Amino acid sequence: MSLVKVNELLCHATKNHYGVAAVNVINVETVKYIIEAAEQERVPIIVQFYPGFENYMDMEYIAHAAVDMAGKATVPVAVHLDHSGSYEIATKGIKSGFPSVMVDGSSLSFEENIRLTALVTKTANVFGVDVEAELGHVGDGAKEDDIINTDYYTKVEQAVEFVERTGCGSLAIAVGNAHGPYVKTPSLDFDRIKAIRGSVSVPLVLHGCSDIPEEQIRKAVNLGMSKFNVATEYFRAMYQAIEKEVLAGKVKDNGIELLFALRRPMIDFVVRKIRLLNPDKYSL
Repeated sequence: MSLVKVNELLCHATKNHYGVAAVNVINVETVKYIIEAAEQERVPIIVQFYPGFENYMDMEYIAHAAVDMAGKATVPVAVHLDHSGSYEIATKGIKSGFPSVMVDGSSLSFEENIRLTALVTKTANVFGVDVEAELGHVGDGAKEDDIINTDYYTKVEQAVEFVERTGCGSLAIAVGNAHGPYVKTPSLDFDRIKAIRGSVSVPLVLHGCSDIPEEQIRKAVNLGMSKFNVATEYFRAMYQAIEKEVLAGKVKDNGIELLFALRRPMIDFVVRKIRLLNPDKYSL
């Protein structure tokens, strides 16, 4: 129980046909609510931090807090650094104490992405840190072309070569998904997911899971996707909880009471995602 390796957790999920919610955080409260939801449902969870939030919360602070809280949890909790866009950011995450890091070289050429990912993996292996990589372009949900242009999607034969040459522990793929709010409802390429799952040995990751229709998420789980990244909807749940309390006038002039009021709605949101990703557990 408690703190576990991301790859260990994802390999178990792949073998046992369930998905793991990987939820982005920005402070200790958002970490706490994710873990509480997982403990309530008695399932594993991944806490992850986007380095672009460092202007709000120092990477080292959130890493140490999340690892400490995970170590005290009663269910398996993994901690991960999301979307490191360079070798320097990835290694800073390792130095800061993240047990797992993502290196995102998807904006580079295929060969450059391989070189960057292999270098991060080589360094991470020295410290026993897991590495997630990305192949294909998981773009911006606000741009329709990023969603529907299949030229951005992950190619099966490249995925095989990429995993073999980089040694990455898991692979984020582009199959019609994108980051942030979607300008149109995405339509995942299930044939591509199936083909990649059947061709590579490492667990597969789906970014941009906020607002993808539930039936598509369930099918992605059934096809062998293992890690499902959620950020936009979690922070939206935070905002909506704040808005509701303020408009109701229940917490006027009381910031402390407002913070306490966020807890239940945010836990409930994560619980819904957990149940969506664990179809066998919640099939009855």
